[in-house]
Amino acid sequence: MQNIKLFIELTRFNRPIGYMLLFWPCLWGLTIALNFNSELEKFYFYTLLFLLGSMLMRSAGCIVNDIIDKNFDKKVERTKNRPIASGKVSVKLAIIYSFVLCGLAFLVLVNFNKFTIFMAMLSMPFAFTYPLMKRFTYWPQLFLGITFNYGLVLAWISINNSISMVTIIFYLGAIFWTLGYDTIYGYQDIKDDEIIGVKSTSIKFKKNPKIFISLCYSFFFISLIIIGILMSFKILYFLTLIITFLHLLIYQVKNLNVDDANQCLQKFKSNNFLGLIVFLNILIGKII
Repeated sequence: MQNIKLFIELTRFNRPIGYMLLFWPCLWGLTIALNFNSELEKFYFYTLLFLLGSMLMRSAGCIVNDIIDKNFDKKVERTKNRPIASGKVSVKLAIIYSFVLCGLAFLVLVNFNKFTIFMAMLSMPFAFTYPLMKRFTYWPQLFLGITFNYGLVLAWISINNSISMVTIIFYLGAIFWTLGYDTIYGYQDIKDDEIIGVKSTSIKFKKNPKIFISLCYSFFFISLIIIGILMSFKILYFLTLIITFLHLLIYQVKNLNVDDANQCLQKFKSNNFLGLIVFLNILIGKII
């Protein structure tokens, strides 16, 4: 029982926010690509596959992150009790777990077309080198955005077997979304990170965090407007985007206090709800 508990803690299965932030872009990509008049069953099946894939790859990524950051995690108050950092799970066992999860994720992946499989394999270097970036650059959140939103591209390819301008614009916009919310997340650990020498956008923009985060969210919001134009969505889509705007720039940014770790975590977690809002925006654009 204790081993199961440690495995769940190691993989963060008990914290769905991580894999949901990976899953939402996949669902956005599926929703914008599919023809709901004739491909509804495929939508349900692919949604399940992308959800499973998100859970498995997020968990594998967490393990790799904890292995690489073991020595850093020991020095940070929020992470010092993680299974690997605390010595409750050995690095060897963690590596085995990671390989098993990646193997299961590959079994999910082979259900898609060859182009999707090929493009997914190309993303692996980004997925497993992200934890190293905080050692060399103040932009690790950018690499996280590239990785976390790649499912949007894969979802489109899984339906259309190609890449379009819609995909590229949406993907770039979603990267800015991640850049914003993960900068907020980083303020929880900023004091410890500065002491141990870890870099982040939270540190780089600590003097003007609201301006930077607002810019990131604005670029994401603009991408949603462009997508609506390119997809010829009707006026209702653009009206419902007001809710997205209010959540991003009013709820998350206006009253943000980066010195309040609990508030930063709350604002970060609210992006799960934002993912749902954007999904509903796109769904309205597609079916109305």
